[in-house]
Amino acid sequence: MRIGDFEFPEPIPELKDPHVLAVLRPWIDVGNVGTLTLRRIERHLESKEIGRLVKPGRYYDFTRYRPRSVLKQGVREYNIPSTTINVSIRENGPDLVTLHLLEPHLYGEDYTDSVIEVLKHLGIKRYSMIGAMYDMVPHTRPLLVSGGTVDTDNQDEYKLVGVRPSDYEGPTTITYLISNACEAMGVETRIFVVHLPQYFQVEEDFTGTARLMQILCTIYGLPSRLADAERGRQQYASLQNIVTDTADVASLLQRLEERYDRENGSGGPSSAPLSPMVEEFLQGLGSSVDTNIDPDQDLDLDDDDPNDESPQR
Repeated sequence: MRIGDFEFPEPIPELKDPHVLAVLRPWIDVGNVGTLTLRRIERHLESKEIGRLVKPGRYYDFTRYRPRSVLKQGVREYNIPSTTINVSIRENGPDLVTLHLLEPHLYGEDYTDSVIEVLKHLGIKRYSMIGAMYDMVPHTRPLLVSGGTVDTDNQDEYKLVGVRPSDYEGPTTITYLISNACEAMGVETRIFVVHLPQYFQVEEDFTGTARLMQILCTIYGLPSRLADAERGRQQYASLQNIVTDTADVASLLQRLEERYDRENGSGGPSSAPLSPMVEEFLQGLGSSVDTNIDPDQDLDLDDDDPNDESPQR
């Protein structure tokens, strides 16, 4: 069965008040936090893929999102980057649709229209975008999480899971048209973006993944063990040794801690800027605070096993 530009093997399962958890690569998936989070949920709930793009080459430049050649028991297979849709049928609570969006290079409006058509067909009740971005935050403090605008519909939930409203302005993605369309249809929308320390950039950030999993475990009644906070603590503990041995980084960390404590303490937000030295140091890191992967770089994306927790690179 074809819906928009997506193909679904029949029959499509009947879903109970489905909620969508969507991650967008590469725009807000630094540290593969969103991808790792979805993989954990999919593995725990034994998610099944139900659909993917018919011809992903209509939207993607395969010199930037590279197909992968793999050998399975001596047989060569090719994995082509695509947007995929998985579902998890649950006994209690809403069923979950996990949507792995790959940002389009071409025909962005047509792409979003196809996704919206699928969401209408599935009868979704909530659409949540999840992920992470780099920010000027210390690794020695609880990671901040920002969301969309706080209103009467989501205020209590955002407060429950410790999410603060976002005041971001700047470059964004065409796929936000999906959220806008959902709101116009009366579908609830949420955003959960973890802020990661910019000076510590790793392929898999387990502390960020744990923070995002804690939020989703609380909202959807999933086992807290899925967060696996200890793995993240060990990863950031190894960073502390680097900080201790590097005077410039230690000085930067101290300033970030001071600012974090001022802005998140009882005294309320502070407008005191970082020193020029710290600003220059951060600029020298060579990454944007509000994006993750350069949209012009090559990506090797592996859509091999939907139950594999390894990030698609």
